[in-house]
Amino acid sequence: MQFPVLNFQQISSFSLVFLRITALIVMIPVFGDRTVPARVKAGLGLILAVIIYPFLKTEALPPFSTNFISMIIGMTGEVLIGIIIGFAARCIFAGVQSAGELIGFQMGFSMASVLDPLSNIQISALSEFQYLIAMMVFLFVDGHHIFLNAIVESYRSIPPLGFTFSGSLMEMLFNYTREVFVIAVKISAPIMAVMIFVNVGLGVIARTVPQINVFIVGFPLQIAVGFFFLGLSIPLFVNWLGTVFHQLPADIRQLMLLM
Repeated sequence: MQFPVLNFQQISSFSLVFLRITALIVMIPVFGDRTVPARVKAGLGLILAVIIYPFLKTEALPPFSTNFISMIIGMTGEVLIGIIIGFAARCIFAGVQSAGELIGFQMGFSMASVLDPLSNIQISALSEFQYLIAMMVFLFVDGHHIFLNAIVESYRSIPPLGFTFSGSLMEMLFNYTREVFVIAVKISAPIMAVMIFVNVGLGVIARTVPQINVFIVGFPLQIAVGFFFLGLSIPLFVNWLGTVFHQLPADIRQLMLLM
C-alpha cells in the first residue's frame, strides 16, 4: 500500500485550511466552550479540513511564500477570518449573560454567584440559567449548522490568503460589540421595569406605614415577583432568540463580504 506523496504547496495550503476551520470552531458557542477539550476541537478541525480541502480548486490556492514574515501574516489572516465569523454569535451569548446579570442584580441575586464552567468566571445563577436556555435554542434551530455552512461559504467569498482588514469591517465589529449592551437591555427591560415599580411601592409603604420592616418584606417579595415575571417572559425570550439566530447567516455573509 502506497501513501500519496504531498508536496510543500499541498501541505502549506492544507495548513491554511486547517487554521481557518479550527479558529472558527474555537469561536462557535457550543463547540468552542471551555468544557470541550482542546484535542476534540483540534480533531474536529482536522476532520473538517480533510473533508473540505479536496473540494477546493487547486488554482484558487495561492502559492505559499517561503518568507517567514509573509507566512506568519498569511496564517494570522486565516485565523482572524475564523475568529471574526464566530464573533457574531459570541456577542449574542454575551448579551444574554449580561441580561441575566442585570436581572439578578435587580432581584437581589447578585451575591448568589456560581462558577461558570464555560467561561471559568463567577456569574450570577440567573445569568447561567439564561445562557443555558440560549444554548438549547441555538442547538434547536440548528445554529451549529449555520457555522458549518459558513466554513464552506467562506472559501467562496474569501480565498486563502485573501483576508483584508478595512474600515467598514472595523465599524461592523464595533456595532456587534454595541449590540451586546442592546441585547442585554432588551431581554432584561420587562423584569427591570417591574422591579422598579416594586421598589417604588415598597418605598411608599415604608413612608406611610413605618411599622413594617420593608427590608424583611422586600427581599422575598422581589424574588417572588421577579421569578413570576421571568417565567412569563421565557416564551418571548425563546422566540426572540430564534429570530436572532435565524438572522445570523445574513450577518455572517455581510462579514465575509467585508473581509
